[in-house]
Amino acid sequence: MQRRNLLKTAAAVALGLAVSTGALAQEKPIKVGVTGGPHAQIMEQVKKVAAKDGLNIQVVEFSDYIQPNAALAAGDLDANSYQHLPYLEAQIKDRGYKFTHVGFTVTFPMGVYSKKVKSLDQIKQGARVGVPNDPTNGGRGLLLLQAKGLIKLRPDAGLKATPLDIVENPKKIKIVELDAAQLPRSLDDLDAAAINGNYAESAGLSPTRDAIATEGPKGPYANLIAIRAADKDKPWVAKLVKAYHSAEVKQYITNTYKESVITAW
Repeated sequence: MQRRNLLKTAAAVALGLAVSTGALAQEKPIKVGVTGGPHAQIMEQVKKVAAKDGLNIQVVEFSDYIQPNAALAAGDLDANSYQHLPYLEAQIKDRGYKFTHVGFTVTFPMGVYSKKVKSLDQIKQGARVGVPNDPTNGGRGLLLLQAKGLIKLRPDAGLKATPLDIVENPKKIKIVELDAAQLPRSLDDLDAAAINGNYAESAGLSPTRDAIATEGPKGPYANLIAIRAADKDKPWVAKLVKAYHSAEVKQYITNTYKESVITAW
């Protein structure tokens, strides 16, 4: 009888440990990489909403565009939320990442900013104009300059246009390629710069208040949530997207950023 009771006790303890271990495993946070500024701020709101659904999110902040994808590929992140589809597709092609995207998030309109002129008409001959130095955002900046009449690109240049694709440059502006995050801090040294919305916001610049030119409201640059393709059917993925697309997060974005950040779902 004593032996039977001991066995029952041992079994109960083992079951308790198993349940406890399972609970701990479920409580392990999902690590989501973001860039600083609005992406990080919005994800903190997503974290609050997701917690109500039992999903624990750890927000991991990065200062550039390269590391969040490298960290996701290495398994140091479970997801990231900071890039648009053209950039993701370029990264997959160039680096062989096995990623997929599971939901669109927000659009940050790219703008042209300047501390030296008040309009594009005031750009002088030989002016130095900055654009991001990564392929997709650099092309985006050049397309914006083309849309505003400063340059003309080859018709087949597409979203990955480079300065080599410029076929008309009446003011002979000099295109200066810099890391996207550095552009706001380089405005003192440039005549103007095409700056991504998230980095503009982080530097206290508003597309609606400070830009001398901005992208149109429609375009291919909606940001998204990226994950490893192997994880696409895991339950936490649907919970993450659901939390991001919640009414609470949408309201936060509208109230906080007005027209500087636009929801893309």
